[in-house]
Order: sequence, then structure tokens, then C-alpha cells
Amino acid sequence: MFLSIFFLFNSLFATTYYVSNSGDDSNDGLTLSSAFETLQHAADIVIAGDSVLVEDGTYTGFALWNGGAEAAPIVFKATGNNVLINQPCSTNDGINVENADYVIIDGFIVNDQPRNGIRLALADNCIVRNNSCDNNYERGIFTAFTDDILIEHNICSNSIDEHGIYVSNSSDRPVIRFNECFGNNNIGIHMNGDLSAGGDGIISDAQVYGNVLYDNNLAAGLNMDGVDNPLVYNNLIYNNHNAQGIALFQQDGAIPTRGASIFNNTIIVPDDGRWGILVNTGSNIGTDIFNNIIINQHAWRGSISTESTEQFSSDFNIVNDKLSSQGDGSTITFTEWQALGLGSNSLIADEPEMIFVNFSEQDFHLLQDAQAVDSGNNVAFLAEDIEGNPRPFGLRYDIGAYEFQGTTALASILEKSNISFHPNPFKSTIFLTNSDLEKMKFSLTNLNGKEVFRGKVVDNKIIVGDQPKGTYFLTITNEQGRIVHSGMVVKI
Repeated sequence: MFLSIFFLFNSLFATTYYVSNSGDDSNDGLTLSSAFETLQHAADIVIAGDSVLVEDGTYTGFALWNGGAEAAPIVFKATGNNVLINQPCSTNDGINVENADYVIIDGFIVNDQPRNGIRLALADNCIVRNNSCDNNYERGIFTAFTDDILIEHNICSNSIDEHGIYVSNSSDRPVIRFNECFGNNNIGIHMNGDLSAGGDGIISDAQVYGNVLYDNNLAAGLNMDGVDNPLVYNNLIYNNHNAQGIALFQQDGAIPTRGASIFNNTIIVPDDGRWGILVNTGSNIGTDIFNNIIINQHAWRGSISTESTEQFSSDFNIVNDKLSSQGDGSTITFTEWQALGLGSNSLIADEPEMIFVNFSEQDFHLLQDAQAVDSGNNVAFLAEDIEGNPRPFGLRYDIGAYEFQGTTALASILEKSNISFHPNPFKSTIFLTNSDLEKMKFSLTNLNGKEVFRGKVVDNKIIVGDQPKGTYFLTITNEQGRIVHSGMVVKI
């Protein structure tokens, strides 16, 4: 009770401090004209509820040893786009948050550090967002024993020794989303339960989505050791060398990564890569792999490798004709994969140029007629794609990280029926994303008001027959006979 009253009191009297290259630590820091000079001085005096606003400039980093509260976090925020930390704090990191909960780090550029760009340890309920971390020796962002951390909208590149983002040491419920990790010597995003460091050695209920991971150089784009029930979706993972796209395994974690839900990712493995998704011993238990595009250009390694198919499911994926049910080192064909009860609704990948807008230029948006469009399994909780576009945007979910947005389901069917569609602007367009088009009735009326055609969707088309070219009115009714959409169409 005393602590609650204390934090409420402090949140009511929270202070905003300013830091500027033109400031002085003998100032009060309460305005930009009376700003502090160093980040460390601000870090030494802030309490729960305080904010530190940092003007563009070049700074030495800071270590923060006291935290905030749920309703009163401590916030360090860059006010411009050029707040650069290029000298380390006392721990050899650019920013170090330790034994401090409820801290927000927002908008910093942290480069060339001897250890980590941004480090958090024994720090729960923290947020690291909108930062750029480049050319740091060990990692861009590193966390240890950090429950309920949110890491979002960061760029972590060119780490000299290790990874872009590394969440470690029994950090439960991390959310890692909308980050870009590239050019790192080892892994794009790595999670490790680290039993040897203490704790239970398990990272539970991680969510990893909306990230773009490419041109990393060892192990994997996304690596998970000792992770329980991770949810991994809407990630774009490509061109990672000597690496898997996604790896599930046990090394220092207390358990094999297990219970993974891996949905709607686009994974492209170059010819010097390894497997698209590698599922090592024990990681098969409870793992589901659905709606992913997994294309591998390696000479013999393929899309998915699992060491056991027990309690393992995989379907509605686009894959190469190279898979494995016995782990790295062996392959089977797609037909043999299906004979194991896997991938009955999956597809062998067409040439990439038939799937993506511009494969050679790494534009992995889907072409309108790509085999991935409307071929996925509808996953109720996935309402958006990697760019925030609605799912599904047609009859069914698309496969991969991107949902095709060029036309609606209705417009696609009409186009395949050789008629163009101009919707009535005074009529509701809710129908255009309805997944039950095949239950609807379609009626064409000529300009004199005479009905010339009535039919349904057959084989994803409306057969309009021998009607002459010209303008008609289209009416669409549901099973109850209610008009749900109308508009003008042109037979071309």
C-alpha cells in the first residue's frame, strides 16, 4: 500500500528533463535553454514518472539503475532523428538498463559500442522502440531476465561478433515486432532460455511478428533455443547465409523449443544457406507450420526439416520438392512428405518470378495470379499482414507474409470472367471481402432493364455467356434474396 501511494505521488509530480550538447550539468534541466549536458547526469536523478527529452547531437551513453512503475515509467526519448550515442557508458554499452523495471528507450542511434548498443538486464515491463543500432561489437539489442519486454520498430545491423537482437535468460512473454535486422555476423533475432545462467531456462510465450531479417551470416534469421509456445508470424526472412531461415532446437535452454506456431512467413534461403525451417529433436512436439512460403535455393537442402513427425503438423505451405523427416543430412520428396500425413494442402513452389512482384529486386509482394493468393488456411487471430493490410482480402488467406491487395475477391472473379466492374458508390461495399461468394447469386441487366443473365460463381468465375460487349448492371443477392451489392459492369 505504501509503495502504491509513493508511485501515485511521484506520477502526479513527474518531471521532464532536457539534455542538449549545449547544456550544462549544473543547470536544472527543466527547459531546453537550461538543459543538462550529459545523459548520465539525467539518469542519475530520474525517478518513477520522469521523462528525459534529448536534443539532436552526439553523446556518451548512460547506465540507468532505478526504474519506474506501471503507471509511471521512466522515459528516455530522442526529440529528433539524429541523437547519436557513439561513446559507451560505464558498462561498455551504449545504453544499459539494469535492475530497473518500467523503462522506455525511444528513438536513439547507438553505434560503435564495445559491447551492446542497448542492454537491459533484470528489467521487466520495459519498451525499446524506434532505435537504430549499428556496428556494435556484440549485439544491437541485448536483454537478460526481462519479462514482458516489448522490442519494436528498431533497426539492428552489422553487429561485429553476434546478433541483431538477443533476448536471453528466462525472459518470459517478450514481444519482438516490426524490427529490421541485417548484416549481423551471426543471427538476426536470437532467443535463448540459458539454463546455465540461472532461472528456469525457458522463454515462455514469445511473440515474434512483422520483422524483416536478411543478410545475416550464421545460424539463422530467427533462432530459438529453449522457447516454449512461441508465436511466429508475418515475418520476412531472406538471404541469410550459412543459416536456416528459422531454427527450433535445444542447446543451453532447459527444453527444446516446442509448441511453436509458425504462420504466414515468407522465407527465402539462398544457395549458401541451410534449411528454410529446421525443427530439431523434441522441437516437433506441438509445433504447427502453416501458410508459409518457404523457398530454398540450396543444392539439396529444402524447405522444412524435422527429426520427428510425432505431434507435429505442417500444411498450406508453398515448398520446394525437398523436405526431411529425419533431420539435416537427408531429404525426401514432396510426395513422400505427404505420405507421412503432412502437407495435404501444400503446394510445390512455382518459379519465384511467378509468385513475387520482383524476386530479383527482393520485392516479395504477391502477384495477382500467384499460387499463394487465396490458397492459405484461415487463421482467426491473424487480422493483418506484415504491412498492416487486412487478412483475408479475398476468399481465403494468402500464403506468406503479404496479403495480395491489388483487387478484392469480387473484382478478381469478375476480371477472370472477362468483365470490368465499377461499384455503385451509393451501395455498401462490405461484401467485397466476404468469403462466401460461391453462395451468392449474380444477375446482369441491360440498359433497358431486361435481365440477360442469372448465375453463380463456378470455378472462381462467372460465366456470362454470349452477351455482346457493352455496359450492364450487376446485382448480387445473398441466400436470403437480399441485395448485398450492385454496380455497373462492362463486357470487354
